[in-house]
Amino acid sequence: MDIKKLQENLEKTYNHRFRSIDKRVTHAIEETQASGVDLSSLNLHEMKALSSTILDIETKKLHDEVESLLSKQEKLNIELDKKLEALQDVKHGVFNAIESQIKDSDSLTLSKLHQVKLQSVDIYDLLSEMVESAIITALEKSKDSEALELIQEVIKDLTYEAIKEGSLNTIRVRKILSTILISAIDLAEASPNQANDILDSTLKGMRAGLTHAIDRFKQRLEFTPIEAKHILIEDYDTIMEDLNQADTLFLQVVQTQANESSSEIKKLLVELNQKMHYDLEELIHISKETAEIMKKRFSNFAKTAVKKADTALKSQKAKEAKEMGAQAWGIAKIALSNAIKSAKDVIDKR
Repeated sequence: MDIKKLQENLEKTYNHRFRSIDKRVTHAIEETQASGVDLSSLNLHEMKALSSTILDIETKKLHDEVESLLSKQEKLNIELDKKLEALQDVKHGVFNAIESQIKDSDSLTLSKLHQVKLQSVDIYDLLSEMVESAIITALEKSKDSEALELIQEVIKDLTYEAIKEGSLNTIRVRKILSTILISAIDLAEASPNQANDILDSTLKGMRAGLTHAIDRFKQRLEFTPIEAKHILIEDYDTIMEDLNQADTLFLQVVQTQANESSSEIKKLLVELNQKMHYDLEELIHISKETAEIMKKRFSNFAKTAVKKADTALKSQKAKEAKEMGAQAWGIAKIALSNAIKSAKDVIDKR
């Protein structure tokens, strides 16, 4: 069979005047058969050519529209990234200008300003520097055993605070854990004699922070407002999958960074990662428990959740919340907990 001729005939005889897809496709097939083509005699290649031709004809307009939208989306994403970066630059500029008007000796006022700054700028811009500063300060101003405990405590709180307010999805959690670990690795490479202690304390802190964040999510499930339940239902499968592999995610982050590090650091991380396999019981337990609670509460809720949530989202209160959310686009408003402040106070006293 001449496939090219078959395709040309389909394009010529395809009738767009019919209102339904069924009629358009049926008419095209009937015209094809009337021209002497027996569908039952077509081989796989010929059947694919016939089907693909009809698909191309039928979806051309939609395909072009999708391509146009994707092109616009790409441009918008680039522009959005630029604007978000500019937004953060302006915020930093404002805080720097305010700080320049405060005397260096006025530590109390500076501390208040820094707390406000941490609540107003994107924590991803600061997380790496915060981890580095916390570890260095702990090593410099504390005794060996106390320094390791302090590193673990601060890393735990930084991990928890960075994760707790946002989405509990794999990509976001992996990014946070990787950012923290990379900073610790950089310091470990600069301090070979303390590398094992730095990495061990960091990993323990990350594990504890992730466990704490998941446990908080579990507690919040019971009191989640209907608007948030709507979001949970939309992302139900993803969150369930992530919860059931939280331990794997943690170990993968460590292994990935180990593979990208020097041979010495890689060896340490691999050894610590192997040990960590036996110390993830709490994380596994909390994750599985949370997944089970979510399954019990939301598996039967999905059918009615969207309708109820849509109604709730139309309320004035929900509209105001949505507007506030839009205004805060791209800004992770994460406040450091009192535990972090207490840990820093301990450092300062030393």
